[in-house]
Amino acid sequence: MPLRAIAYASEATPGLSMDHVDDLSRAAARFNFEAGVTGVFLYDGTRFLQYIEGPEDSINVVYSRVLSATSHHEIVELGRGRVSRRAFPYWSMRLLPAEPEQLRAVANGDWTGLSRGGALYKLAAVVAPHLQAEHGDAPFAAVHPA
Repeated sequence: MPLRAIAYASEATPGLSMDHVDDLSRAAARFNFEAGVTGVFLYDGTRFLQYIEGPEDSINVVYSRVLSATSHHEIVELGRGRVSRRAFPYWSMRLLPAEPEQLRAVANGDWTGLSRGGALYKLAAVVAPHLQAEHGDAPFAAVHPA
């Protein structure tokens, strides 16, 4: 079954609490797990960047939920396309804190065709320390989408 991925950035709704963001992330993880979707969700306190991957039908359902969510606005699709393998197979959805500069660098990267060397590489670099913290001495190659 071919895998698809979508990346987007958005602005958080003003006044959105961290508790609400945590709740959103947990609900997304449960839904994505059932749908066979994996991904990562960066948050810098005012902006989101999310990357999701999985079967096309599931991605379409998850992304339609994203588009209708009231927790954010100014949604900008960064990239969409086919991927040969999952870049983040270990999380149905994982909320990670990011510095504004990190989120901006990933969002402004080259998402053309979900290039493995462009923005996805930058995203993997932001994720790597979190993966290492969770899984001990996991090498960067484990998250580097080659």
